[in-house]
Amino acid sequence: MRLLTKTLLAAAAIAAMPMAANAESQYVSGSGSANARLDFQVTVPRILFLQVGTGADGTTNPAIDQISFVVPAASLGNGTAVAATAGSGDVGNGTVTAKVLGNNGTITFTSTTLGALENGAGDSISYSEVNTAVAPLTSAIPLQHPTLADGATTTLTLSPATGKLVQRDAQWTYTYANSVVAAPGTYGGVNTNNSRVTYTAAMP
Repeated sequence: MRLLTKTLLAAAAIAAMPMAANAESQYVSGSGSANARLDFQVTVPRILFLQVGTGADGTTNPAIDQISFVVPAASLGNGTAVAATAGSGDVGNGTVTAKVLGNNGTITFTSTTLGALENGAGDSISYSEVNTAVAPLTSAIPLQHPTLADGATTTLTLSPATGKLVQRDAQWTYTYANSVVAAPGTYGGVNTNNSRVTYTAAMP
């Protein structure tokens, strides 16, 4: 019985061996050629990456940068643009890094505000007073900025340059147009008084 059991186990092991790998071999005796083949497979994930401000490629970073302007009293409302403070944005002085990367076709890119900037005392400043300059970074096509509008969503369509890949980046620099004489106060803040702009990238 023990001998029979060992024999059956050995036979089962031999029968299972061809299923353990997909390699191929061919033996030729005499003239002729021998062939062996392999099958390859690569699985690529669907990815979508958006960065506006602090961040790093391929990672999630919860930091939210603030863009802050201080208007000089002597030039209030005179139409001379005001630069952001030194600590504004990940680059500084109102400049942020902006990147979109996706590998499944056209990307819809939007900016959304909840309304005009408010000071908590009934006064407001329109987001039309915030201008954005776009400077190339590394991509052949710089990432444009969807215009900011009060209580609205503005949309850009980012089409692939080749295949299904969309890869665009830029540096955005925000300035305050200073074209109106506004009531005194601090408008916006940290997620208050309609201060927050939400950028969204969507892909099929």
